[in-house]
Amino acid sequence: MSVDMNMPVLIVDDYKTMLRIVRNLLIQLGFTNIDEAMDGDEAFNLVKQKKYGLIMSDWNMQPVTGLDFLKRVRSDDAAKSTPFIMVTAESKTENVVAAKGAGVNNYIIKPFNLNVLKSKIAAVLGPLP
Repeated sequence: MSVDMNMPVLIVDDYKTMLRIVRNLLIQLGFTNIDEAMDGDEAFNLVKQKKYGLIMSDWNMQPVTGLDFLKRVRSDDAAKSTPFIMVTAESKTENVVAAKGAGVNNYIIKPFNLNVLKSKIAAVLGPLP
């Protein structure tokens, strides 16, 4: 079974340049339906309105962190099973443990390239076309 490349994907980062980079990488992989949010509150409002096939969120955001956003998604009945990948510049073990404990599906350390992103998404969703 292959991944639906038209499924809605939500990327969340408080840094516009990072949103653009991730969007461009997702487009290179073949994803076509990409929404963006600048913080956890804005992202959660989108999650309440639309069913996403994948959420990718930065860890370090204000006022709502990626971890807090992940916890809100996991406590929402409609969205709790949505595949969630955390993106962070920090590889601290306690962060990875906290994210795993909160229900993250995968973890990407910045900086990353197309191949890393593809393998992390494939590990969560299955092989990409």
